Amino acid sequence: MNAPRNVSELKIASIQMVSTPSLNENLETAARLIKAAKDSGAQIAVLPEYFCLMGLKDTDKVNAREVAGSGPIQERLTSIAHENNIYLVAGTIPLEAKESNKVLNTSLVFDPQGTQIARYDKIHLFGFQTSTERYEESETISAGSQPGQFVIQLNQAEWRFGLSICYDLRFPELYRALGQVDCHIIPAAFTYTTGKDHWEILLRARAIENQCYVLASAQGGLHLNQRRTWGESMLIDPWGEILSNLPEGEGFIQGTLSKDKLKEVRSKLPALKHRKL
Repeated sequence: MNAPRNVSELKIASIQMVSTPSLNENLETAARLIKAAKDSGAQIAVLPEYFCLMGLKDTDKVNAREVAGSGPIQERLTSIAHENNIYLVAGTIPLEAKESNKVLNTSLVFDPQGTQIARYDKIHLFGFQTSTERYEESETISAGSQPGQFVIQLNQAEWRFGLSICYDLRFPELYRALGQVDCHIIPAAFTYTTGKDHWEILLRARAIENQCYVLASAQGGLHLNQRRTWGESMLIDPWGEILSNLPEGEGFIQGTLSKDKLKEVRSKLPALKHRKL
């Protein structure tokens, strides 16, 4: 007989991938890793940004876009969540935008029955250029406008999560707008160039200043389109300590969210109550 779960704790997992231009291959990889996370005790699993498609060109995601609420990607995600009886934060998928040549880069959240319970469209669109690299998400992505979050009830405990995506990490005002949460979930595909300098420090800052857990799910490796992503999926506690991380490659990390730890940090240093602005 399994021991009863501590109602003040929640098991959570972050999936790291090196996604390819093959939609089916990526969905199979996601399904396999989510099952492994569930088998290890996870109650929530998080996929990275662009988990379903890292195309050979930026316009590939436009060709793969789906209408909200229907399509093979969303149908498979529903099945994965239901089959594994797990809450699933599905990184990002391309959904239809108003402009025919663009998509919304969207995180969807599914409950253990496979029902979609939350949605967040990425607000801040990445732009970066050097002599050897250029990224301009606004050419193929339409920006969202509303912050996203969701609440679940498990074992008589309520857990509140904030949703953000990759480049959002650089905009602390978004996290303040989301209010007090237990954990910020951040799927990402940080470039190697920016990731090596800024990824960890930004994640730890968001955890420390918001006195909450941060779970980041990343792309981590060299993709077929020759883009190299930083990886380092990680779980960070409200004091800014890294509890688990995966430097590079495919796999997953897991850890435990603790209500007691949240209360400890917020009681000894009640910074959220000291805010003036």
